[in-house]
Order: sequence, then C-alpha cells, then structure tokens
Amino acid sequence: MRVYLDNCIFNRPFDDQGSIRIRLETEAKLFIQDKIRNDKIELIWSYILEFENFHNPHDERRSTIIKWKNLASLDISESPELLANARALADFGAKAKDALHVAAAIEGKANFFLTTDDKLLSIVKKSQMIQAMNPLDYIMVLEK
Repeated sequence: MRVYLDNCIFNRPFDDQGSIRIRLETEAKLFIQDKIRNDKIELIWSYILEFENFHNPHDERRSTIIKWKNLASLDISESPELLANARALADFGAKAKDALHVAAAIEGKANFFLTTDDKLLSIVKKSQMIQAMNPLDYIMVLEK
C-alpha cells in the first residue's frame, strides 16, 4: 500500500498538542510512520515536499522531516502530467502547493493521500482524482 503524506502531516508532531484533535492526529502520524519504517506501507516523497520543507523556518522540523526522503520508495519529480493534474485540482479550488502535493500522490500511484487540512480534503474528495483522508480515518482502514 502506498501513501503520500502532505507537509501538514509531517509537521503535525511539532504543532501545539493542547488540542485533542492535534494530539490524536499526531499519534496517528506516529503510528503510520512506524508502519513505513517497518515496510508495511510505502511512502511517496516529492519535489514539492522537499521544496516546502527547505523553506521551513524551523531547523529542527526541517532536519527531522527531510530524513523521511530516505525511507520513501518513490521520489516524484515534476512532469507535464503532474502539472496537468495540479491545474485540474486548482480548478476545484486547491491552492497551488496543495494541488502539487495531490498531483504528486497521483503521479506516484498512491492508494491514499493523507492530510490534516479539512479544506483540502474536501476539495480532493470533490475532484475524485485520488482517495484522500485524515490520518485518523486512514488508521481505521489499516485496522480492517
């Protein structure tokens, strides 16, 4: 099973854990990353993840997140097809970087695109281009 984690999921453990939702999503992310480390799930990395991470102003976050590139089974680069899919997602209302993340997941033939961004989830679900879900919902899929 292949998954694409967007930038907000990679950053979730660094967010203020005062909210129960954020704590639960952090635990879900940690559970998923354990499955990735143990080769139960394939991680897809992309140039847009690397770009956004490079511009992260927090050194600790940036250095921790980039290590996940080494665990990815695929590293997606820009292509005409990826850009076409990103434009289609933008037509549904996705922001440019978000659209590129989703398009990278599609290019990598991910089974699931995972995000904690509710607005992006709604847009991706409307587009029907890839199965998208919150990491908490994804854990329910894994547990079946």
